[in-house]
Amino acid sequence: MVIAEEFSDWQDSSHRIDLLCLDTDANLVVVELKRMSDGGHMELQAIRYAAMVSAMTFDQAVDAYARFRAANGKGATDHDVARSEILAFLNWPEPLEDDFAKDTRVILASADFGKELTTSVMWLRERQIDIRCVRLKPYRLDDGRLLMDIQQLILLPEAAEFQTQIGAKRQAERKERVERHDVRLRFWEGLLARAKTRNPVHANRSPTKDTWLSGRIGRNGFEISYGLRQADNSVYLWIENSKAAYDALVAQQAEIEDEFGSPLQWREIEGQLGRAIAFQQDGGYRSPPEECPAIQERMVEAMLRLDRVMRPRLQELKL
Repeated sequence: MVIAEEFSDWQDSSHRIDLLCLDTDANLVVVELKRMSDGGHMELQAIRYAAMVSAMTFDQAVDAYARFRAANGKGATDHDVARSEILAFLNWPEPLEDDFAKDTRVILASADFGKELTTSVMWLRERQIDIRCVRLKPYRLDDGRLLMDIQQLILLPEAAEFQTQIGAKRQAERKERVERHDVRLRFWEGLLARAKTRNPVHANRSPTKDTWLSGRIGRNGFEISYGLRQADNSVYLWIENSKAAYDALVAQQAEIEDEFGSPLQWREIEGQLGRAIAFQQDGGYRSPPEECPAIQERMVEAMLRLDRVMRPRLQELKL
């Protein structure tokens, strides 16, 4: 997803990223474009840009994308719409700052790549830098149509001599998880062990590195989920694409909260298709290990209450 063109939001520098993008794992992607046949020193330039942009936050990405939309004729600068489109692309119910821009990838696009550049890319990839080359070659047909031959070059034939000299090293897959992924995985293991004995909703789910665990609640378009962040957690009903269903539940807000036993967060963002009804409480995956069992117990109790309150109401909705 392209979020900015000629991006240059940094102090004391006039350098511009040709295209700044997001991938579906919420990584930033720096794309450098060159017309010249050998790509020049674009890999060095792109690495510099990747380092400069690596600290971007979710809100900064929203701001950049809002300006990009406006500049490309998609309406005035509207941060709510930009935010909703990014969340929809990432399939996130809400911003997950811990998972945003955890890595920065580099894509080099050019008509061709010289040997010096390709050997540099090979060397960087062996050291687990996610940088790749994309060769773009245009062809004009007799009828005037323009076709583009696009090839992603991973193992580059131009680098064969370099490989012979220094010995080929296979790029190892990224097996080392980020520390927070391991911590979250262990937390979910403990929670599911408790939840599976008391509620079948998440009985078939496996622990994950993600910040949420979703389960079915008996009607298409609705999910009941656990959410987990560093210092807090939540249980929530996710309404995929029905404002009518959300409004019908809002009309019962007082009764629902009274039956649940606590106030709930009613989350509706203009322009965003999904809506959430959530209960949030303290205690996250960065809490001291000795506190995790009690936190997990509170999450399971809250899930039981939310399921008990919401399931019959969803079955009665006339949509």
